[in-house]
Amino acid sequence: MSVLFIKNCRAIVTCDDADRVLQNASLCITDGVITDMGAHIQPPFGARVIEGADMLCYPGLINTHHHLYQMFSRNLPQVQNMELFDWLKTLYEIWKGLDETVVRYSTLTGLGTLLKNGCTTCFDHHYVFPAGAGDLIGAQFEAAGELGMRMVCSRGSMDLSKKDGGLPPDSVVQTIDAILRDSERVIDAYHDPSFGSMRQVVLAPCSPFSVSAALLKESALLARQKGVRLHTHLCETKDEENYTLQKCGLRPLAYMESLGWIGKDVWYAHGIHFNDEELRLLAKTGTGVAHCPASNMKLSSGVARIPDMLSLGVPVGLAVDGSASNDGSSLLEEMRVCYLLHRLTYGDKAPSGYEVLKMATRGSARLLGRDDIGSLAVGKCGDLFLVNAKRVELAGAAFDPKSMLATVGVHGVDYTVVQGHVCVNEGRLTNMSEETIARDAEKVVEKYLG
Repeated sequence: MSVLFIKNCRAIVTCDDADRVLQNASLCITDGVITDMGAHIQPPFGARVIEGADMLCYPGLINTHHHLYQMFSRNLPQVQNMELFDWLKTLYEIWKGLDETVVRYSTLTGLGTLLKNGCTTCFDHHYVFPAGAGDLIGAQFEAAGELGMRMVCSRGSMDLSKKDGGLPPDSVVQTIDAILRDSERVIDAYHDPSFGSMRQVVLAPCSPFSVSAALLKESALLARQKGVRLHTHLCETKDEENYTLQKCGLRPLAYMESLGWIGKDVWYAHGIHFNDEELRLLAKTGTGVAHCPASNMKLSSGVARIPDMLSLGVPVGLAVDGSASNDGSSLLEEMRVCYLLHRLTYGDKAPSGYEVLKMATRGSARLLGRDDIGSLAVGKCGDLFLVNAKRVELAGAAFDPKSMLATVGVHGVDYTVVQGHVCVNEGRLTNMSEETIARDAEKVVEKYLG
């Protein structure tokens, strides 16, 4: 039996149904599950004890949209001032060189950064599968397992190349039959639907402008047959809207709805350009949106209508998006960017700092179809992080721990715990050497970008 006891935290921000904040309280995790919380509990015999007297404790953050392979195409001068379509066309010429080694080390560096910033669960939208590149999804799950991260991978896909009117080169698209065959293989090999699962799979064709209607329809049928969720990019730019209007005579959401892509098992990345009627449809059907504020700002895509979505009851989670459109991999940073962006855009209608925290925890868990993570309560998975309130940069800032992460901002956490296992201890990864990852990753990048 494995027992972790976090003793006498200054505050535990639970994000539970009652929005409780427990003062001077402790938390016990037994075999990965929270078994006790409160002010007067004692550590069981043999428990590992973390002293929490100066600590603020939060549910683990949940990232609902990433492209980890992009960790090695950040900060490239040739794409810094491009918008989405031109940005993609340029970078596909780099991404067509992906292989298992590149994906392994980009996953290690991206997930390592997320863990050091309080993220305990990551969904990665991988859709670039060059011929002969190997088992890229297997490489991601292996890397996540070594770090101790809870991982949701996508078997993404593209079947429209430049010659078909799409954006990617021929070498990274596949036939529908090959995509569906490998999608079924990946689900059967890796998807675990059980409580506390550390590995799950989602089917996630890339976007309406790189995927055929037939692939979208067949992917939805296969996902529902196999009991997995569906994800894609939608309404990120006006270019995409013009594309579906010209090609299909429909706005993007209507087009996706016509192919079966709506419902509680579907969430979209971005969702910037939905109109009023479309927002009401999302709310009515329980179709979710992963909000990616930093990426949307960098690529000049626009500002998602998050206050309107939250008011209507649209499921909303938070995400960092691909590292090449963010140049970072931190949900802590994303929370503050989200808070400030909507304060600027919507004033007093913007989500509060605490509402942003709940987007990154409970809201994100909902997008992934998980009720075992996203809050701190007895019976939930032991996923959390700790921040020392006595840091010099937080002096005088911790009066409202519920809002602090978004309003004040925090860079790095002191501890990150996943399924009761300490994956970050005093700000450092515990399961792998950071120096070794960085050294080996630099060698891979040098060869990859050549």
